[in-house]
Amino acid sequence: MTAGLAATEHANWPPLLDAASAPYRRAGRFAWQFARGKLGMDPVFRHLLREGLIRPQARVLDIGCGRGLLASLLQAAATQAQRGEWPLDWASAPVGSRVIGIELMRRDVERAQSALGATAEIVCGDMRLTPFPAVDAVVILDVLHYVSIVEQDEVLARVRTALRPGGLLLLRVGDAAARGSFRLSQWVDRLVTLMRGHLRMPMFGRTLQQWTARLQALGFEVQARPMSRGTPFANVLLVAHLPPVADPAAARPMSHA
Repeated sequence: MTAGLAATEHANWPPLLDAASAPYRRAGRFAWQFARGKLGMDPVFRHLLREGLIRPQARVLDIGCGRGLLASLLQAAATQAQRGEWPLDWASAPVGSRVIGIELMRRDVERAQSALGATAEIVCGDMRLTPFPAVDAVVILDVLHYVSIVEQDEVLARVRTALRPGGLLLLRVGDAAARGSFRLSQWVDRLVTLMRGHLRMPMFGRTLQQWTARLQALGFEVQARPMSRGTPFANVLLVAHLPPVADPAAARPMSHA
C-alpha cells in the first residue's frame, strides 16, 4: 500500500468504523466493543470496500457470519455513499447490497439479530447442512478450517452451485505452507474458539497452492491477495470469479488426491 493510499484510508475509515459498530450497542457493551475491535483491526473489511469486491445491488451469502459484522459494514457504507460522503478514490460503494448470513453459534446469531434487526437475514445453522440460496457473491472468512477436507470440498461445491454466472467467492484462508505463522494462527483460533464455548477445534488446513487448485477444479479463476497486514498470521484472501456463462461440468466436484 502506497503512503498516499494509506493516508486516504486512515482518513476515510473512522466514520465507517463508527457507523458499522454503532448498532451493536443495542446488543450490549461487550458486543459493541467486539464489533469495533474486529472491524478496526482486521484488514479484510477495509479491503473489501476499498476494492469494491461487493458490488452494488449484490445478493451476498456470508457463511460463518458470526455477529453479522459484514452486513453492518455494508449498510454503513451504503448510507455514507447515499449522503455523498463516499471516498472518491475508492471503488463504488455496495449500495443496495443484501446479506444473508449463516452462523453456527446461536449466541452470535442472537447478538446479530439484536443489533441489525430486519436489515439483514441471519440464520442459525451448520454450513454443511444449511441450504445455500442463489446469490451473486459468497464470503467465507476464516471458517472452512473448522471442518474436514472432504467437508470443505462439499461446501465449496455447493457454493459453486449457488453462485450465479459471473459470481464471486471471497475466501480467506490460512496458508499452511507458512508454517510458523500458520501454527500461530491455529493456536489463536483454538483459544478464541474455547472462549466462545465452541468445542470444535480448527485443524484442517491446506497450502495456498492446494486451496487454489481446489477452486480452479470447480471452474473459478483465482487471485490470491495477502490479507494479514498488521497481524502475525498467514492469512490470504482468495478472490475467485466464475465465468459469466455457466459451465455445468465445472459445477461437478472432482476427486482430490
